[in-house]
Amino acid sequence: MIVAIDGPAGAGKSTVSRGLAARLGIGYLDTGAMYRAVTLLARRGGVPPADGAALAALAERHDIRLVADPAGLRVLVDGEDVSDAIRTPDVTAAVSDVAAQPEVRRALVARQRAILHDGDWVADGRDIGTVVAPDAEVKVFLTADPRVRAERRLGDLRAAGRAAPVEEVLVDIERRDLIDSTRADSPLRPAPGAVELDTTGMGVDEVVEAIAALVARRRAGGRA
Repeated sequence: MIVAIDGPAGAGKSTVSRGLAARLGIGYLDTGAMYRAVTLLARRGGVPPADGAALAALAERHDIRLVADPAGLRVLVDGEDVSDAIRTPDVTAAVSDVAAQPEVRRALVARQRAILHDGDWVADGRDIGTVVAPDAEVKVFLTADPRVRAERRLGDLRAAGRAAPVEEVLVDIERRDLIDSTRADSPLRPAPGAVELDTTGMGVDEVVEAIAALVARRRAGGRA
């Protein structure tokens, strides 16, 4: 079974997906981390975020791996642990521009489909239900009020020892929403048949519980 969880930045996709995968005892694929890894490589190599061909070459040339760890998902690039490096403000500011390049998306979607081909997975991103796994048994589109999403993102930054005014984070959230929803290739939108879930007033456990109920219903032969 594949559970596809899509939604904008700050909607809680990664946290919820990790919790859901742990609850169900299945794999977790963080596709956003893969785009962040390419963005990190681009910044290190001086490749512009708009150079799709050069970015795709980076994605194909380097070994990008997601490794399950008791402390959380680790991201390795050519064996180097870049789990923290891909979460810096510089990478966050550029990742939507990098992910908007069709050549990059083709390169990474191929890898993501190969990973999802075997076994049961919870996968999150911007185009899991629409492009990567359109036949996923359960599709969910998470969203939340932009200011709530900004406050959640700010909480993540503070936990990592970084701080920024909430208004600045909100502007970045809205900028990324615009890029993700208007890009020509695989724009952010709910997949056909996806259950849309507004998490504005919900805690992580509540969201995990709601999606787990959808999975249970699907496994029992009903519609998610």
